[in-house]
Amino acid sequence: MLSCSPGKSKNLIATDSLSISQGQLLFQTNCSGCHNFRHDGIGPNLSGITAKDSLTWLKEFIRSPKAMIDSGNDHAKKLLADYHSVMPSFTQLKDEEIDQLISFLHTQKSKQKPRDDPNAIKNPIPEKIPASDIQVDLELFTQIPASSDKEPLTRISKMDWVKAEKNWFILDQRGILYKLVNQKAEPWLDISKWKQNFINQPGLATGFGSFAFHPDYAVNGIFYTTHCEAAHSKKADFSIPDSIHQTLQWVLSEWKASNPQASTFSGTSRELMRIDMVAGIHGVQEIIFNPRSKRGDEDYGQLYIGVGDGGCTENGYAFLTHHPDKIWGTILRINPIGKNSRNGQYGIPDKNPFVKNPDSNTVREIYADGFRNPNLITWTEDGKMIATNIGQSSIEAIDVVSKGGDYGWPNREGRFLMYPDSDINKIYPLPANDSIFHYSYPSAAFDHDEGNAIAGGFEYKGHSIPHLRGKYLFGDIPTGRLFYINTADLKPGNMATVKEWFVSLNGKRINLRSLCGQNRVDLRFAQDGSGEMLIFTKPDGKIYRLNKLSNTPAL
Repeated sequence: MLSCSPGKSKNLIATDSLSISQGQLLFQTNCSGCHNFRHDGIGPNLSGITAKDSLTWLKEFIRSPKAMIDSGNDHAKKLLADYHSVMPSFTQLKDEEIDQLISFLHTQKSKQKPRDDPNAIKNPIPEKIPASDIQVDLELFTQIPASSDKEPLTRISKMDWVKAEKNWFILDQRGILYKLVNQKAEPWLDISKWKQNFINQPGLATGFGSFAFHPDYAVNGIFYTTHCEAAHSKKADFSIPDSIHQTLQWVLSEWKASNPQASTFSGTSRELMRIDMVAGIHGVQEIIFNPRSKRGDEDYGQLYIGVGDGGCTENGYAFLTHHPDKIWGTILRINPIGKNSRNGQYGIPDKNPFVKNPDSNTVREIYADGFRNPNLITWTEDGKMIATNIGQSSIEAIDVVSKGGDYGWPNREGRFLMYPDSDINKIYPLPANDSIFHYSYPSAAFDHDEGNAIAGGFEYKGHSIPHLRGKYLFGDIPTGRLFYINTADLKPGNMATVKEWFVSLNGKRINLRSLCGQNRVDLRFAQDGSGEMLIFTKPDGKIYRLNKLSNTPAL
């Protein structure tokens, strides 16, 4: 059994400039989405790693973390316990490349561990999430084809019912948009064949980000996508300073189908917006039209875009967020077929909250500000706009979004104070004068005792399971735990009670880790045109319909 043996074999680490520079490139491509050298993130802070772990252990762990965990290695098991997820295997890297990566890691010396701060809050939400008596039986709906022969087999992340098509579309972040034909996935658009600089690495959220069909798609054949391209592919509309490393760019594109009813896409594409990103995390994932809006409404045909902070706070560039002239950490609203943006490729609605700001540098596309990662946007039956916001070290939040609202990041995480230029893994009580800042706080939340990354969901509006009506169903991406809140309790200034619900297969209760056979579930939700809901998991590409209650809950 391999074990951690600090300090051994460091003389075998290459220190020449070529090895180090190649290793730095490998780190930026493969590792920077989850790791940095300032503090813990999705994975541990890697500063000083070569002084802590043996060269042999590092090589084996980089090659296959899961194999190390399965072998019973104590250090690998502790990392799993601490971070609640398994790092992807890098079996595609050659031995020489792993050596180069370690050469670069060796240059990042250990930084002094921050002193324990007695004022920091160690357990922000001490109450445990209570278990409900709701258990829903699942029915296998379909399975998406594997897009890799390595785990995860798929990277499916958004599934949407397109009203104009009366059909499901689902994307794989590796580049394919599928259309379901008789519940079988048929490739409809391969984005990599259209966008030559398309990339789906590094990180867990890169690649093909999202899609949204225009409400008039049946007539105009127009839909929109987001995707990643290599750094410096083109001049960005929203750029970061040259002195700051750029990992990639996110691109918003418009597509026009020659025949909206065709079995595969053919037509044209044009670029609307390009945004530089510091890291491969918290990118431009969600785009959506308000499905409740009708022709003549303020929202009709307006595209909402969730822009994460792109890892700038975690990498020491918090100044790139939380200001009217910065796009990172915002929800945008644009008129995608308009022309009054700075680049002339889309429009800015005249009722956006910052349109009349006298500062010429204002990003007038901003609808709301102060998000770390607004990864899913939806609307409730009574018209509330909901965004789920993935947190840093403590809080996973559900926000009721208001026009012009400021949700605090990076000065707040949830309902707690954070110092963005210090240790962002520490949070503190709100200051006595907090009201002067006019922050909007979550209407529901859970902390990292319960899960690590919120999986946004939907208010159940179907009829197959009446007991779920009026409940917003969501969960935790890595663990697959399932939660709900009563939608009526989603009010600004009110913290709705979060409860856990459960699933079964053929009447037998089962957790999603067991169901997909992986420690990291990568849970996602979908909802059809009648309000019925589905859940799906990346590792196996399986999609399940919420079928019926498998117990009799107390009403």
